[in-house]
Amino acid sequence: MNQRDIPPVLVTGATGRVGRVVIDELLHAGVPVRALSRRPEAAATLPAEAEVFAGDLTVPGSLDPALKGVGAVFLVWTAPPRTAGAVIERLAAHVRRVVFLSSPHRTPHPFFQQPNPMAVLHADIERLIAAGGVESTILRPGMFASNALAWWAPAIRSGQVVRWPYGAAASAPVDDRDIAAVAARALHQDEYSGGDYVLTGPESLTHAAQADVIGDALGRRIAFEEMTPDEFRSLCAGTVPDSAVDMLLAAWSAAVGQPAYLTTAVADILGRPPRTLRQWAADHASAFTKDGQG
Repeated sequence: MNQRDIPPVLVTGATGRVGRVVIDELLHAGVPVRALSRRPEAAATLPAEAEVFAGDLTVPGSLDPALKGVGAVFLVWTAPPRTAGAVIERLAAHVRRVVFLSSPHRTPHPFFQQPNPMAVLHADIERLIAAGGVESTILRPGMFASNALAWWAPAIRSGQVVRWPYGAAASAPVDDRDIAAVAARALHQDEYSGGDYVLTGPESLTHAAQADVIGDALGRRIAFEEMTPDEFRSLCAGTVPDSAVDMLLAAWSAAVGQPAYLTTAVADILGRPPRTLRQWAADHASAFTKDGQG
Protein backbone atom coordinates (compact mmCIF):
# COMPACT_ATOMS: atom_id res chain seq x y z
CA MET A 1 0.00 0.00 0.00
CA ASN A 2 1.25 3.45 -0.90
CA GLN A 3 1.92 5.63 2.14
CA ARG A 4 -0.55 8.16 0.75
CA ASP A 5 -3.27 5.50 1.10
CA ILE A 6 -2.53 4.91 4.80
CA PRO A 7 -4.52 7.17 7.14
CA PRO A 8 -2.29 9.08 9.55
CA VAL A 9 -1.97 8.26 13.23
CA LEU A 10 -2.36 11.06 15.76
CA VAL A 11 0.09 10.86 18.67
CA THR A 12 -0.80 12.75 21.84
CA GLY A 13 1.96 13.28 24.38
CA ALA A 14 4.14 13.59 21.29
CA THR A 15 7.13 15.14 23.06
CA GLY A 16 6.98 12.74 26.02
CA ARG A 17 9.29 9.85 26.71
CA VAL A 18 6.97 7.28 25.08
CA GLY A 19 5.15 9.41 22.50
CA ARG A 20 8.39 10.64 20.97
CA VAL A 21 9.53 7.07 20.28
CA VAL A 22 6.08 6.01 19.05
CA ILE A 23 6.49 8.64 16.33
CA ASP A 24 9.86 7.20 15.31
CA GLU A 25 8.47 3.66 15.24
CA LEU A 26 5.47 4.62 13.11
CA LEU A 27 7.53 6.60 10.62
CA HIS A 28 9.97 3.69 10.34
CA ALA A 29 6.98 1.45 9.50
CA GLY A 30 5.86 3.86 6.78
CA VAL A 31 2.85 5.19 8.68
CA PRO A 32 2.10 8.93 8.37
CA VAL A 33 2.14 10.69 11.73
CA ARG A 34 0.49 13.72 13.25
CA ALA A 35 1.91 15.01 16.53
CA LEU A 36 -0.36 16.87 18.95
CA SER A 37 1.20 19.47 21.20
CA ARG A 38 -0.18 22.24 23.39
CA ARG A 39 2.87 24.26 22.39
CA PRO A 40 3.90 23.46 18.81
CA GLU A 41 7.23 25.24 19.32
CA ALA A 42 8.10 22.54 21.88
CA ALA A 43 7.79 19.96 19.09
CA ALA A 44 10.62 21.47 17.06
CA THR A 45 12.85 18.47 17.80
CA LEU A 46 10.39 15.96 16.34
CA PRO A 47 11.19 14.40 12.96
CA ALA A 48 10.39 16.68 10.04
CA GLU A 49 8.11 13.98 8.60
CA ALA A 50 5.73 14.32 11.56
CA GLU A 51 3.01 16.91 10.97
CA VAL A 52 2.60 18.99 14.14
CA PHE A 53 -0.84 20.19 15.24
CA ALA A 54 -1.66 22.52 18.11
CA GLY A 55 -4.21 20.99 20.47
CA ASP A 56 -5.07 20.83 24.16
CA LEU A 57 -6.91 17.99 25.89
CA THR A 58 -8.55 20.56 28.19
CA VAL A 59 -10.11 22.22 25.11
CA PRO A 60 -11.73 19.30 23.23
CA GLY A 61 -12.66 21.39 20.20
CA SER A 62 -9.01 22.21 19.61
CA LEU A 63 -8.44 18.58 18.56
CA ASP A 64 -10.77 18.70 15.56
CA PRO A 65 -8.22 19.86 12.94
CA ALA A 66 -5.74 17.18 13.99
CA LEU A 67 -8.40 14.45 13.98
CA LYS A 68 -9.70 15.06 10.48
CA GLY A 69 -8.89 12.01 8.35
CA VAL A 70 -7.00 10.20 11.13
CA GLY A 71 -7.23 6.41 11.39
CA ALA A 72 -5.94 5.86 14.93
CA VAL A 73 -4.91 7.81 18.02
CA PHE A 74 -2.24 7.10 20.62
CA LEU A 75 -3.78 8.56 23.76
CA VAL A 76 -1.67 9.64 26.72
CA TRP A 77 -3.85 11.47 29.24
CA THR A 78 -1.86 14.39 30.68
CA ALA A 79 -4.73 16.70 31.66
CA PRO A 80 -7.25 17.01 34.49
CA PRO A 81 -10.13 14.55 34.16
CA ARG A 82 -13.02 16.95 33.57
CA THR A 83 -12.73 17.00 29.75
CA ALA A 84 -12.04 13.28 29.30
CA GLY A 85 -15.62 12.48 28.27
CA ALA A 86 -15.75 15.19 25.62
CA VAL A 87 -12.35 14.20 24.23
CA ILE A 88 -13.28 10.52 23.98
CA GLU A 89 -16.53 11.46 22.21
CA ARG A 90 -14.52 13.36 19.61
CA LEU A 91 -12.09 10.48 19.14
CA ALA A 92 -14.94 8.00 18.70
CA ALA A 93 -16.56 10.26 16.10
CA HIS A 94 -13.40 10.59 14.00
CA VAL A 95 -11.17 7.52 14.33
CA ARG A 96 -11.37 3.76 14.06
CA ARG A 97 -8.91 2.87 16.82
CA VAL A 98 -7.53 4.23 20.07
CA VAL A 99 -4.42 2.88 21.79
CA PHE A 100 -4.50 4.11 25.40
CA LEU A 101 -1.46 4.25 27.67
CA SER A 102 -2.99 3.18 30.97
CA SER A 103 -1.65 1.45 34.09
CA PRO A 104 -1.79 -2.10 35.53
CA HIS A 105 -4.56 -1.28 38.03
CA ARG A 106 -6.31 -4.59 37.30
CA THR A 107 -3.18 -6.66 37.89
CA PRO A 108 -3.46 -9.13 40.80
CA HIS A 109 -0.24 -8.13 42.54
CA PRO A 110 0.08 -6.10 45.76
CA PHE A 111 2.34 -3.54 44.06
CA PHE A 112 -0.52 -2.44 41.78
CA GLN A 113 -3.43 -2.73 44.21
CA GLN A 114 -2.76 0.28 46.44
CA PRO A 115 -5.04 3.37 46.39
CA ASN A 116 -3.94 5.37 43.36
CA PRO A 117 -5.74 8.47 41.97
CA MET A 118 -4.05 8.01 38.59
CA ALA A 119 -5.34 4.44 38.35
CA VAL A 120 -8.86 5.70 39.10
CA LEU A 121 -8.52 8.22 36.26
CA HIS A 122 -7.21 5.54 33.90
CA ALA A 123 -10.09 3.21 34.77
CA ASP A 124 -12.59 6.00 34.08
CA ILE A 125 -11.04 6.74 30.69
CA GLU A 126 -11.07 3.05 29.80
CA ARG A 127 -14.82 2.96 30.56
CA LEU A 128 -15.39 6.03 28.39
CA ILE A 129 -13.46 4.44 25.51
CA ALA A 130 -15.47 1.21 25.81
CA ALA A 131 -18.75 3.12 25.94
CA GLY A 132 -17.76 5.12 22.85
CA GLY A 133 -17.69 1.96 20.76
CA VAL A 134 -14.29 2.67 19.21
CA GLU A 135 -11.76 -0.14 18.68
CA SER A 136 -9.23 0.04 21.48
CA THR A 137 -6.01 -1.45 22.75
CA ILE A 138 -5.06 -0.86 26.39
CA LEU A 139 -1.38 -0.79 27.31
CA ARG A 140 -0.47 -1.17 30.97
CA PRO A 141 3.23 -0.59 31.60
CA GLY A 142 4.60 -1.23 35.04
CA MET A 143 7.51 0.79 36.42
CA PHE A 144 9.41 2.64 33.71
CA ALA A 145 13.16 2.06 33.59
CA SER A 146 13.53 5.78 32.91
CA ASN A 147 12.24 6.60 36.40
CA ALA A 148 15.84 6.05 37.46
CA LEU A 149 16.78 9.25 35.62
CA ALA A 150 14.60 11.39 37.86
CA TRP A 151 15.06 9.32 41.00
CA TRP A 152 18.74 8.43 41.10
CA ALA A 153 20.72 10.06 38.29
CA PRO A 154 21.44 13.31 40.22
CA ALA A 155 23.04 11.38 43.10
CA ILE A 156 24.92 9.04 40.77
CA ARG A 157 26.27 11.93 38.68
CA SER A 158 27.60 13.64 41.79
CA GLY A 159 29.11 10.45 43.24
CA GLN A 160 26.73 10.35 46.19
CA VAL A 161 25.01 7.40 47.81
CA VAL A 162 21.66 6.52 46.30
CA ARG A 163 19.19 6.88 49.18
CA TRP A 164 15.70 5.50 48.62
CA PRO A 165 12.91 3.89 50.64
CA TYR A 166 12.10 0.19 50.65
CA GLY A 167 15.33 -1.09 49.15
CA ALA A 168 13.88 -4.63 49.19
CA ALA A 169 10.81 -3.67 47.12
CA ALA A 170 10.89 -5.41 43.74
CA SER A 171 9.60 -4.28 40.36
CA ALA A 172 10.27 -5.20 36.73
CA PRO A 173 11.44 -1.98 35.03
CA VAL A 174 10.29 -1.77 31.42
CA ASP A 175 12.17 0.20 28.77
CA ASP A 176 10.21 3.15 27.34
CA ARG A 177 11.35 2.10 23.86
CA ASP A 178 9.68 -1.29 24.27
CA ILE A 179 6.44 0.36 25.38
CA ALA A 180 6.59 2.63 22.33
CA ALA A 181 7.33 -0.25 19.96
CA VAL A 182 4.31 -2.18 21.28
CA ALA A 183 2.14 0.94 20.94
CA ALA A 184 3.21 1.44 17.33
CA ARG A 185 2.33 -2.16 16.44
CA ALA A 186 -1.08 -1.78 18.07
CA LEU A 187 -1.71 1.46 16.17
CA HIS A 188 -1.17 0.07 12.70
CA GLN A 189 -1.54 -3.72 12.91
CA ASP A 190 -5.07 -5.12 13.18
CA GLU A 191 -4.08 -8.24 15.08
CA TYR A 192 -3.53 -6.24 18.28
CA SER A 193 -6.81 -4.34 18.17
CA GLY A 194 -8.90 -5.09 21.24
CA GLY A 195 -5.92 -6.30 23.24
CA ASP A 196 -5.22 -5.51 26.89
CA TYR A 197 -1.53 -5.88 27.69
CA VAL A 198 0.47 -5.54 30.89
CA LEU A 199 4.00 -4.59 29.82
CA THR A 200 6.96 -5.40 32.06
CA GLY A 201 10.68 -5.81 31.80
CA PRO A 202 12.15 -9.32 31.86
CA GLU A 203 13.36 -9.51 35.46
CA SER A 204 12.28 -8.87 39.03
CA LEU A 205 14.74 -6.49 40.72
CA THR A 206 14.63 -4.78 44.09
CA HIS A 207 15.50 -1.08 44.34
CA ALA A 208 18.90 -2.00 45.76
CA ALA A 209 19.50 -4.51 42.96
CA GLN A 210 18.51 -1.92 40.34
CA ALA A 211 21.17 0.42 41.68
CA ASP A 212 23.69 -2.44 41.43
CA VAL A 213 22.69 -3.15 37.81
CA ILE A 214 23.06 0.50 36.84
CA GLY A 215 26.45 0.57 38.53
CA ASP A 216 27.56 -2.53 36.64
CA ALA A 217 26.51 -0.93 33.37
CA LEU A 218 28.52 2.16 34.26
CA GLY A 219 31.53 0.14 35.37
CA ARG A 220 31.51 1.33 38.97
CA ARG A 221 29.88 0.49 42.26
CA ILE A 222 26.90 2.57 43.34
CA ALA A 223 26.28 2.57 47.07
CA PHE A 224 22.64 2.20 48.16
CA GLU A 225 21.26 3.28 51.51
CA GLU A 226 17.78 2.82 52.91
CA MET A 227 15.72 6.00 53.39
CA THR A 228 12.77 6.09 55.78
CA PRO A 229 9.27 6.85 54.45
CA ASP A 230 9.25 10.12 56.41
CA GLU A 231 12.55 11.14 54.81
CA PHE A 232 11.05 10.38 51.40
CA ARG A 233 8.03 12.56 52.21
CA SER A 234 10.35 15.40 53.13
CA LEU A 235 12.39 14.88 49.94
CA CYS A 236 9.24 15.11 47.79
CA ALA A 237 7.59 17.99 49.64
CA GLY A 238 6.57 20.74 47.25
CA THR A 239 7.53 18.82 44.10
CA VAL A 240 5.38 15.66 44.13
CA PRO A 241 1.68 15.61 45.14
CA ASP A 242 1.06 14.01 48.53
CA SER A 243 -1.32 11.52 46.93
CA ALA A 244 1.42 10.31 44.59
CA VAL A 245 3.89 9.99 47.47
CA ASP A 246 1.35 8.01 49.49
CA MET A 247 0.69 5.73 46.52
CA LEU A 248 4.38 5.05 45.88
CA LEU A 249 5.17 4.33 49.50
CA ALA A 250 2.18 2.02 49.86
CA ALA A 251 3.05 0.18 46.65
CA TRP A 252 6.69 -0.27 47.60
CA SER A 253 5.79 -1.40 51.11
CA ALA A 254 3.39 -3.99 49.69
CA ALA A 255 6.04 -5.22 47.25
CA VAL A 256 8.66 -6.05 49.88
CA GLY A 257 9.21 -9.80 49.86
CA GLN A 258 7.13 -10.27 46.69
CA PRO A 259 8.71 -11.08 43.32
CA ALA A 260 7.66 -8.53 40.71
CA TYR A 261 4.80 -9.32 38.38
CA LEU A 262 6.22 -10.42 35.00
CA THR A 263 4.52 -10.87 31.63
CA THR A 264 5.65 -12.01 28.18
CA ALA A 265 3.57 -9.37 26.35
CA VAL A 266 6.54 -7.40 24.99
CA ALA A 267 8.20 -10.52 23.60
CA ASP A 268 4.91 -11.89 22.26
CA ILE A 269 4.17 -8.71 20.30
CA LEU A 270 7.67 -7.67 19.22
CA GLY A 271 9.07 -11.14 18.59
CA ARG A 272 12.12 -10.46 20.75
CA PRO A 273 12.83 -10.30 24.48
CA PRO A 274 12.22 -7.00 26.27
CA ARG A 275 15.31 -4.96 26.98
CA THR A 276 16.91 -5.57 30.37
CA LEU A 277 17.61 -2.79 32.85
CA ARG A 278 21.31 -3.34 32.15
CA GLN A 279 20.73 -2.67 28.44
CA TRP A 280 18.69 0.42 29.27
CA ALA A 281 21.39 1.74 31.64
CA ALA A 282 24.18 1.11 29.13
CA ASP A 283 22.25 2.98 26.45
CA HIS A 284 21.65 5.90 28.82
CA ALA A 285 25.04 5.90 30.51
CA SER A 286 25.76 9.51 29.61
CA ALA A 287 22.80 10.63 31.75
CA PHE A 288 24.55 9.21 34.82
CA THR A 289 27.93 10.80 34.20
CA LYS A 290 29.15 14.11 35.61
CA ASP A 291 28.45 16.01 32.39
CA GLY A 292 25.25 14.14 31.55
CA GLN A 293 21.75 15.51 31.51
CA GLY A 294 19.02 13.78 33.48
